Amino acid sequence: MTTTLSAADVKKLRDMTGAGMMDCKNALEETGGDFEKAVEVLRKKGQKLSLKRADREAKEGAVIALVSDDKKKGVVVKLSCETDFVSKNEDFVKLARSFAQAALNNFPASTEELLALPYENATIGDKITEQVGVIGEKIEIAAYARLESAQVAPYIHMGNRAGVLVGLNKADAQYYDAGRDVAMQVAAMRPVAVDKDGVSAEMIEKEIEIGKEQARQEGKPEAMLEKIAVGKLNKFYQESTLLNQAFVKDSKQTVAQYLQSIDKDLTVTGFKHVELG
Repeated sequence: MTTTLSAADVKKLRDMTGAGMMDCKNALEETGGDFEKAVEVLRKKGQKLSLKRADREAKEGAVIALVSDDKKKGVVVKLSCETDFVSKNEDFVKLARSFAQAALNNFPASTEELLALPYENATIGDKITEQVGVIGEKIEIAAYARLESAQVAPYIHMGNRAGVLVGLNKADAQYYDAGRDVAMQVAAMRPVAVDKDGVSAEMIEKEIEIGKEQARQEGKPEAMLEKIAVGKLNKFYQESTLLNQAFVKDSKQTVAQYLQSIDKDLTVTGFKHVELG
């Protein structure tokens, strides 16, 4: 059965990836209109993709990251809206911050629990519904994350466009600035996990398959594909896992080495990264 593709579908994949229109059309035809699989097809063909989120409706907003006074807990809340005009409004940012403060005070386990928290004689969910009527835009808590550790450091990037929490394994106040440095690293380099142990089996399998197909396209012998793909996987770990990434403030060392230069046992226990777009 032939899949009917619209010009809008092709444009959507182009917007997501930055690949050429014909490449996008061919990838969608090959995958029967499956966008996720089409992205994989483009990667396997060696396309350098600038992946963007497909959902562009409520792409503006404010992301707020807060930590408790004892720095053992942190939350990130993304309050989204449709336009840049609203997202930069002082009252909108204050609203996002008040929701984040309520999340920090109550530490709900999910977005649903956050929406049910008491707020001005009603709930946060009710307040959002009210503001949709007042502002006339789609407004929602599009993301919520929380983190607990011996010490949690926050970072808010570029006028509330991204929020990061980094957990450290040591509570000493002298390590707080290091935690902030690593939080900035997360915002800049977007790692997928703390280290290779945190990368899902599914992602590893996908990267190996992509590596093999790239090598195949380069004309490498079939018997060597697995070995080449594993080499590419190691490069993926270096580029995409936090502790193995080159430290942005000093590329001669990794993030792990930077932390060890401060204290040989200092490391990251986890992180949360929420951004607009």
